[in-house]
Amino acid sequence: MAARENVGWGVGHLLKTPKWAAAVVWCAMGGVALTLAGCASSSDSATILNTDPPEKMYADADTLMNKGKFEDAARKFEDLDRSHPYSPEARRAIVLAAYAYYKAGKTPEAIASAERYTIMHPGTKDAPLAHHIIASAYFDDIKTANRDQGATRKALEQLRILKSRYPDSTYARDAENRIRIAEDTLAASEMEVGRYYMKDKNFVAAINRFKTVVSDYQTTAHVEEALMRLTECYMALGVINEAQTAVAVLGHNFPESKWYKSAYALLKSEGHAPAVNSDSWITKAWKAVPKLSLGGPG
Repeated sequence: MAARENVGWGVGHLLKTPKWAAAVVWCAMGGVALTLAGCASSSDSATILNTDPPEKMYADADTLMNKGKFEDAARKFEDLDRSHPYSPEARRAIVLAAYAYYKAGKTPEAIASAERYTIMHPGTKDAPLAHHIIASAYFDDIKTANRDQGATRKALEQLRILKSRYPDSTYARDAENRIRIAEDTLAASEMEVGRYYMKDKNFVAAINRFKTVVSDYQTTAHVEEALMRLTECYMALGVINEAQTAVAVLGHNFPESKWYKSAYALLKSEGHAPAVNSDSWITKAWKAVPKLSLGGPG
């Protein structure tokens, strides 16, 4: 019991003391709290602000970069941006922090810094580099066709920005090959899901997947099979005019394709021939379609 009484002394004893004594205790406690808060505030200010001139901080960060200490360099560039936000060096420090984080393998930090640059300084000299960093970070995370393609889509978005907004930049020229790879991966993913729906006899869902390949990824190798699969799905559903259009477009653009030969054989087995339907979404989506019905493969 003695121990419990000693532990509870603070509040219990204070309630029994005169009001003037309680006031003294509370004032003393408040003073200590303010002192501690002041110390913490001073410490935080010292951490946030660096009194070194921006030129020195930039040089120090650059030295760290050259030594391969990329994460330390990134923090130094960020320190420069915080301490001297209006200096000429601050703007470039943002994008270099992103680059340093990317080199350090810190992908989320690299993307965040680069995105901040594109928002604050769009169209500037280093904007292509910022978009390149974002694209590279997502591109490195591209997964196989049977897995989630979120990173692929984000990479493709940034690569297309590079190509359209900054066509003369070095990064835009490098982006072209990556765009082909990203589009091929996305097309392959759509084909994977479409085939799955076909096996499950969910032909409408399958058509939607193959439609995406034909509409959005015509330059990929997957478009031939997509047109063949559309033929199969439309025949299964009894939508003959769309099946005829799919085979006509396939034969016109890929006359030597094994997929065309299979699609043509399927169509012929049901007593039909390739023919273009001008109202078909395939006709409207495709860049070059035949104007007349086509014969079979040679």
